[in-house]
Amino acid sequence: MLIVNLIRQDFLKNVRSSGFYKNLVANIFYGLMGLYFLAIFLFIGFNLHKILLESGSHYNPLLQICGALFYTMLTGLSFRFMMQSLTTFNLPPYQVLNIKRSTLVHFIILKPLFNPTNYLTLLIMLPFAFKYVAVYYGAFEAFSFVWVYINIIWFNSLFASFLKRKFGPSFRNTLILIVVFGAIVGLEFFKIFSLFNVSLAVFSFLVLNPVGWIVSLATSVLAFTLNKWFFSQNYYAETFNKFASKSKAIITDFAFLNRFGIEGELMSMELKLILRHKRTKSILYMTGFFLLYGLIFYPQKIYQEQNGTLFFVAIFVTGLAMLMFGQWVISWDSSHFDGLMTKNVTAKSYMQANYKLLAAFAIASFVLTTPYFLFGWRIMFMHITAFLFNIGVNIFVLLFFSTYNTKRIDLSKGSAMNYQGVTMKNFLVQIPMLLVPIFLVWLLSTFFSITVALSVLSVLGITGIVFTRPLINACVKQFQDRKYILAEGFREGE
Repeated sequence: MLIVNLIRQDFLKNVRSSGFYKNLVANIFYGLMGLYFLAIFLFIGFNLHKILLESGSHYNPLLQICGALFYTMLTGLSFRFMMQSLTTFNLPPYQVLNIKRSTLVHFIILKPLFNPTNYLTLLIMLPFAFKYVAVYYGAFEAFSFVWVYINIIWFNSLFASFLKRKFGPSFRNTLILIVVFGAIVGLEFFKIFSLFNVSLAVFSFLVLNPVGWIVSLATSVLAFTLNKWFFSQNYYAETFNKFASKSKAIITDFAFLNRFGIEGELMSMELKLILRHKRTKSILYMTGFFLLYGLIFYPQKIYQEQNGTLFFVAIFVTGLAMLMFGQWVISWDSSHFDGLMTKNVTAKSYMQANYKLLAAFAIASFVLTTPYFLFGWRIMFMHITAFLFNIGVNIFVLLFFSTYNTKRIDLSKGSAMNYQGVTMKNFLVQIPMLLVPIFLVWLLSTFFSITVALSVLSVLGITGIVFTRPLINACVKQFQDRKYILAEGFREGE
């Protein structure tokens, strides 16, 4: 089959590329991590029915899963819209061969469905289906459940690609997606409207009725047809160039920052860099999505007495954008770092611009997470303390250790599953930023009280804010000592 042959050729192209062997150690590491998560998913799958039986719900495990499938579907669709890379393919060499255009279009559309990572969560559903559904409902219902779930994966992958091609992953569209998703979760939480009941009715019908096989497949066919329609309108490069020029036109100039001198110009340049490249944009969208992370923990009674866990959530969501961008704040400039070195830009101006940019990210994250204050005074004080600690301590840790990232980052490459520039140092730097404050909160709240714990962390954060100037000077000195090492490291990736 020609499409299978095209997939094989694309696989060989990736394996034979020099970049594959340059990142061989990283690929082996992530392969081992994949095996680790595979084992975890299988363990969850074999014990899922027991977990659900002990949840206290008056629904049986299958009905609980059916009620949650709409949320699973929406979460997967949102994540794919922000993170899934669109299929790229060098069409011209094939367009001059005796290959139908429809075959090339079908390959581009269907290629994401052959990615094994799409089916990792199936390792949870397969054991559940054949260990619980087959026993209590029957073999047909078990196969039907698996078939419906596979079609959810297909629909999400295909429909996310269509949305991304049609509307583009702009900040506005991502914000709309987050607001809609947050509104649905809020309606469910405050018992105004239950998507759980709708999901339960729809998916229990699809699983327990023979017609469900056809209906679930029809949704995947619909998503495939939408992609095909898009390509019928936008097949040639000229059309894509028009579409790309429209999307680039919406990038803000940030001219108001120029009034703050060289530091404002550097901040403007960094913001435009973030909005113009796939990898940085994907991190921005993922940051917006993970602002909802607190909804997993704050409403649950089981976490109410786990002060360390709650503070981890607080420090994570209030400093998420700062944490995501801060580690590579210098590496983002690796492609034009030599140019920066030749400009009339002092090391202090450069580091202060990065400091102010990360501080702005932290302030924005804190403001956007203020709705979590509705969960009570303790959550509010945790967020305030976490914000102070991020601004007064973590931001300087990020600036200092960012000078050790000497790997070049090519921002023109794809965004999803792109670990270029990621090293073990990036994981080690998480220890002082996350584990140390969490440990302090746990220790002090255990032997004294949560008030004492938050007071100590707040004092540390305020102290860092008061001594901002000498701390920035220390980061500037570190940058000056390592700037030539950074420049040499960035050149090696050219």
